[in-house]
Amino acid sequence: MDCHVKAKSSVDKFFDAYKTKTHLIPKMSNQLITDVKLLQGDWDSVGSVRLWHYALQGKSVTVKEMIEKIDDTNRTIVYKVLDGDCMEFYNRWNFIINVTQMGDGCLVKYTMEFEKKNDDAPDLVMYDDFFTTSIKNVDAFLLKN
Repeated sequence: MDCHVKAKSSVDKFFDAYKTKTHLIPKMSNQLITDVKLLQGDWDSVGSVRLWHYALQGKSVTVKEMIEKIDDTNRTIVYKVLDGDCMEFYNRWNFIINVTQMGDGCLVKYTMEFEKKNDDAPDLVMYDDFFTTSIKNVDAFLLKN
């Protein structure tokens, strides 16, 4: 499942926000993401583990994720979800952020790869609005700062 959002920030500035400034994402997107804690490693290296607290459809939820891969050339980061409220219905869930040049700004693409535990598990469509809003919030913050 993919989500595409146009951003006005430069491609390098936007990618850098997710690569090296993850600890500031709650400040950048405070309406949705309330906190992030580093559990293992450092903020911007493969193998680092973080615990996110965020609001989804009016509920407070958490997710524990690990940076699985960083590709600076293609401005892509792959995250593996390890635990959290979202894993109730899924055996596996990875999400990938890719930032590409688009005019003076950039195009941010989130891809969610998941395996449902059973056919009754919901699709992750509720995350479309979440990621779109979060990306727009981060973009607005980057344009101001």
